[in-house]
Amino acid sequence: ADLAKAGAMTHAITLQPLDWLHLFLYYLSISLLAVGGAIATAPDMHRFLVDRNGWLTDMQFNASIAIAQAAPGPNVLFIALLGWHVGLNAGGPGALGWAYGLLGAALCMLGIMLPSATLTWLATRWAHRNRERRAVRAFKQGMAPLVIGLLMAATWVLGRAQGQPATDGPLWLLTAATALLVWRTKLHLLWMLGAGALLGVLGWV
Repeated sequence: ADLAKAGAMTHAITLQPLDWLHLFLYYLSISLLAVGGAIATAPDMHRFLVDRNGWLTDMQFNASIAIAQAAPGPNVLFIALLGWHVGLNAGGPGALGWAYGLLGAALCMLGIMLPSATLTWLATRWAHRNRERRAVRAFKQGMAPLVIGLLMAATWVLGRAQGQPATDGPLWLLTAATALLVWRTKLHLLWMLGAGALLGVLGWV
């Protein structure tokens, strides 16, 4: 219900041409920080889109990530949804909102994909040729704690309740149980997403 409500609601904003450029340049810059996947940079996206500029609401931000995670395809699609919601908020209902939504989605996806895809292609070719070097092995081992830290920060942002840190026990107990199931079992993620949605509809978390 919350996802449908977030998709239907708009948060009226005004964007100037420089704001669109700023949005593109932001994703262009954060692209190289997306170590471990784009979801790892969700906390900084929340800071930029919600806290700093007010272009999205907390509900729109969380709904964009939840919908993209539940849908088939790469999880980077949540960035397209974030840009789509920014455009809808700027254009309002109607054709202008749809046009701005497509513009926002295109700018965000191009910004996040262009630098990282280029760097990944070049770095992967180099690392494969030099995979036995000590520096390459050390780099791979050193990146592991960084990725874990970024993912934990993303978990904290998504665990917030209406913009406030979630303090209720059931929500954090569900988070811990899900993490344990992902770690120790081969249960498909869609089952856990479905269980979480059911618990939310029932009002238990």
